Amino acid sequence: VQLQASGGGLVQAGGSLRLSCAASGNIFTINDMGWYRQAPGKQRDLVAAITRGGRTNYADSAKGRFTISRDNARNTVYLQMNNLKPEDTAVYYCAAETIVAGRSWGQGTQVTVSS
Repeated sequence: VQLQASGGGLVQAGGSLRLSCAASGNIFTINDMGWYRQAPGKQRDLVAAITRGGRTNYADSAKGRFTISRDNARNTVYLQMNNLKPEDTAVYYCAAETIVAGRSWGQGTQVTVSS
């Protein structure tokens, strides 16, 4: 499975961004998909995840501001981020949990929120 993330950028605090991640390859082996983020000097943490059936899970920091969604027909997962804060600045990675090969990672997209 290959994952191509897009949609990062520079935004002012309070602004919004929408990240997209398109999957290709052996897509029928994908179960859960999700977004993680990693700030400089910190570990990579889960932001939000979604099952194939649409059940979602969010980090506390994302609840009420971020929305994860998934279009199975397009093999794409989205992360709508609203009311962004400077502490949301990080490289965001999409991930797919596959039946055969475990977790696959996308290349990461930079999100920078200025105060």
